[in-house]
Amino acid sequence: MTPRSQQQLSVLVMSTLAFTVCFAVWMMFAVIGIPIKAQLHLNETEFGLLVAMPVLTGSLIRLPLGMWTDKLGGRIVLFTLMLSTVVPIWCIQYATAFWHFLVIGLFVGLAGGSFSVGIAYCARWYEASRQGMAMGVFGAGNSGSALTKLVAPSIVVAYGWTMVPQVYAAAMLLTAILFWLFTYDDPAHKVPSHVTVREQLKALKDPVVWKYCQYYSIVFGGYVALALWMTKYYVTEYGFDLKTAALLAACFSLPGGVLRAVGGWMSDKWGAHRVTWWVLWVSWICLFILSYPQTEFTVKTVTGPHTYGIHLGPEIFTALLFTVGVAFAFGKASVFKYIADEYPDNIGVISGIVGLIGGMGGFLLPIMFGALVDLTGIRSSAFMLMYGVVWVSLIWMYTTEVRKLDLIKKPVIAADTLE
Repeated sequence: MTPRSQQQLSVLVMSTLAFTVCFAVWMMFAVIGIPIKAQLHLNETEFGLLVAMPVLTGSLIRLPLGMWTDKLGGRIVLFTLMLSTVVPIWCIQYATAFWHFLVIGLFVGLAGGSFSVGIAYCARWYEASRQGMAMGVFGAGNSGSALTKLVAPSIVVAYGWTMVPQVYAAAMLLTAILFWLFTYDDPAHKVPSHVTVREQLKALKDPVVWKYCQYYSIVFGGYVALALWMTKYYVTEYGFDLKTAALLAACFSLPGGVLRAVGGWMSDKWGAHRVTWWVLWVSWICLFILSYPQTEFTVKTVTGPHTYGIHLGPEIFTALLFTVGVAFAFGKASVFKYIADEYPDNIGVISGIVGLIGGMGGFLLPIMFGALVDLTGIRSSAFMLMYGVVWVSLIWMYTTEVRKLDLIKKPVIAADTLE
C-alpha cells in the first residue's frame, strides 16, 4: 500500500467514524425526547418541534460549512465543528423547561452540519471513478441514527435520560481528538483564494441543483424525519416499550445508513440516474401501503352485517419500513454521485446547498407529522405526506430526465432501422 493510499484509507475511516458519532448526537432526541415529552406533557406538534430543532441548525449550517471546506480544507473545519458541540451536548441534562431544550437543541444541531464537510473532504481524496464508493462509505455514518436507538434506550432505562448527554459529550470529545490525530491535509484540495463567495453561490441559480435538492429532501430529509419519529410511532401505535420500539425503529435506521456504501458502488456501476429512478419507485410503492390507516368496515351481506379489518401488523410494517430504509440508503448515495459527476470542482458548495435543503426536509417533516396527527388523529398520516412528496419527485424526474433519454434513444433506433 502506497503512502497516498494509506492516507486515503485513514481519512475515509476516521471521517466516517466522526460522522457516525455526529449523526448519533444529531438524532439523540429521537430517544430522550420520549421521556422529556412525558415529563413536560407535550402534545404531538410540540414533540415534533423538540426532535426537529437540532435538524434546523444542522441543515442551515451546511452551506457555509461546505464553502469553508472548499476554502480551508475539511480537516480543520470538521475538527472545530465537533469541538463546538461538546459543551451544548453536556448542558442538555440541566434543561428543565421546553424552551431550554429548544435553544440547546439549536447548538447541538451543529453536529448535523458535519455531512457537507466530510463528504467533500473524502471525495477529494479519491479519483472520479471511486468517488461514489468513497462518498457512500462516508455516508454510512448515517448509521449513527441506529447507534442511538441501540445505545441510548439502555442508558435511559439504567440511569435515566440525563445520562445520555453526558455519555455523548464524552464520545464527541474523544472522537474529535482521534480524528485530528489520524487525518491529513492536502493543499491541492482547496479552491483558489481568488474564488469569491459570490462566485461560489452562483450555483443557487442552477435549476439542476434544485432538482437534486428535491431528491435529497426525500432520501435524506425523509430518512431523518422517520428516524426521529419511528421510535415514538412504535410506542403509540403498537404499544411497545422504549427499548423494543427503538430496536424495531433501528430496522429502518441501520440499513438507511450502512447500505449507503452499496448505493455508492451501484451508482458508480449503473449511474446515478438509474439508481435514483428505482429508489423513488420502490419508496413510492412502500409508502402507499404504509399510508393506509388501521380500518374497520361493515359490509351488509345476505346473512347479515359482517365487520372486516384492514391493518398492518408490526411484522409487515417493519418489513416495509426496512425496504424504505434500504431504498433511501441507495438514493442518498446516488444523489451525491450526480453532484460528483456534474460539479467536480465545486463539490463543497453544491453538497452544502443540497444538504441544506435535504436537511430542512428533516426539520419540517417531523413538525408536520405531529401537526397532522393532532389535526386528523391518524398516525399513518406521516406516511401519507411522505407518499405525496415522493410523487412530486417522480414527476419532476420523469419530465426532466426520463423523457429526454427517450427522445435521445428514438432517433438512434430509427437510424438503425434505415440501415
